[in-house]
Amino acid sequence: QEQLVESGGGSVEAGGSLTLSCAASKYFHSAYYRGWFRQVPGLEREGVAAIGSDGDATYADSVKGRFTISQDNAKTTLYLQMNNLKPEDTAMYYCVAWPRDMASMSGFLFRNEGRLWGSWGQGTQVTVSS
Repeated sequence: QEQLVESGGGSVEAGGSLTLSCAASKYFHSAYYRGWFRQVPGLEREGVAAIGSDGDATYADSVKGRFTISQDNAKTTLYLQMNNLKPEDTAMYYCVAWPRDMASMSGFLFRNEGRLWGSWGQGTQVTVSS
């Protein structure tokens, strides 16, 4: 099972930016998707963005145009560049990887498909003040 470790969270004022990183224990194999979720205490985990090894990406409507998911050339680190942050972006952010034959990016992110097959990091907190 892949080991994932997030970093880069912190506190920022509204309108500011943060970049989250997710270091993986192994190469981003083409058979896997990787993505980001976020969760506020008391609410369900929410899909934010996902990417395939070919760079194809999917975003939640709430972050389109503000967040960008990417990976490094070695394909061992996943990033989430977050711009124009809003107080409602405050959450614990989690990195996840799953086999692409278990669920599509949209299915895993938005329709709770294949989530039992996901490997999750421990999370990094993002707090946006108004």
